[in-house]
Amino acid sequence: MQEKEYRILVINPGSTSTKIGVFDNERSIFEKTIRHDAEKIQSFTQIIDQYEFRKQTILETLDEEGINISKLSAVCGRGGLLRPIEGGTYHVNEQMLHDLRIGYAGQHASNLGGIIAYEIAGGLNIPAFIVDPVVVDEMEPIAKVSGVASIERKSIFHALNQKSVARKVARQYGKSYGEMNLIIAHMGGGITVGVHKQGKVIDVNNGLHGDGPFSPERAGTVPAGDLVSLCFSGDYYREEIMKMLVGRGGLVGYLGTNDGQKVERMIAAGDERAKLVFDAMAYQIGKEIGAASAVLKGKVDAIILTGGLAYGKKFVKEISSYIDWIADITVFPGENELQALTEGALRVLRGEEEPKEYPNPSLVSAKPLSRG
Repeated sequence: MQEKEYRILVINPGSTSTKIGVFDNERSIFEKTIRHDAEKIQSFTQIIDQYEFRKQTILETLDEEGINISKLSAVCGRGGLLRPIEGGTYHVNEQMLHDLRIGYAGQHASNLGGIIAYEIAGGLNIPAFIVDPVVVDEMEPIAKVSGVASIERKSIFHALNQKSVARKVARQYGKSYGEMNLIIAHMGGGITVGVHKQGKVIDVNNGLHGDGPFSPERAGTVPAGDLVSLCFSGDYYREEIMKMLVGRGGLVGYLGTNDGQKVERMIAAGDERAKLVFDAMAYQIGKEIGAASAVLKGKVDAIILTGGLAYGKKFVKEISSYIDWIADITVFPGENELQALTEGALRVLRGEEEPKEYPNPSLVSAKPLSRG
């Protein structure tokens, strides 16, 4: 019996670009990164004001490529900064649109994904979805206790890619995602290490401006007392401190670059400081994975290293030297977000999963996440 074919448009908005793809089932038939004019983007007062411009650009691009959108089965957008929700594929509904438009948990280009998907799908009378946004929250209550009564640890991480590679590795083992205990380190501009226990991410560091290993652009966990002293030194504005933590932290702060490959070239040329900093980043990732294995009480089926930094063979080897005693290590370099969005939509269209409705009442906070 021939498998039913679904055609899906997927949309992943970035700060100055929009990645789009059209897939027939899992097979990509068209992918493109649309680069937006920086001056045009800056002309909009708020990110939300860009959605009509970006939508029209997407439709024009598809028309130029000769892709007939009337043949689409669904449209799937990158999920944005929403209320905390459990992982899965969600219908874009009115409550979600409202929260994306007001920037419930912050303004980010990814907020446009669900809105644009809904606008395009609505005109075609087909469903619009988002899949595993960064605010996926499956953390156990014990993992949210920070040590300061007024501060709760938050789940903000690379949920889309982590859950996508988790399913791929599970299939390699002949199991389902829900049957496995995995530790997954996504290593890109930000680094998040997730503890995946039988299909749920029960603990993970906050990769936005929270804790965990330092990364190419972020400081991660820093000595709290020294940070407080810096904040009240009178030498910095709040925005400057935030830039030290996110944007100018990590490799950028130490070496002036967020490019892992450039750092490896610096090391090859004999730069000892670059080697120390790069090795320290690998050390912190390894240490975080070791802590994650304690959460699973040593019952780890596999460790997965993914994201852009996973292309660096020497870097992966350095991390592995700290953790290869815990479990087998699988490497999935990069992140194919368009493919991951497609797979999430397909699971619902094929009836393999029930679509979820936003928000999940059991996870909705009484107030918005901190807008730090």
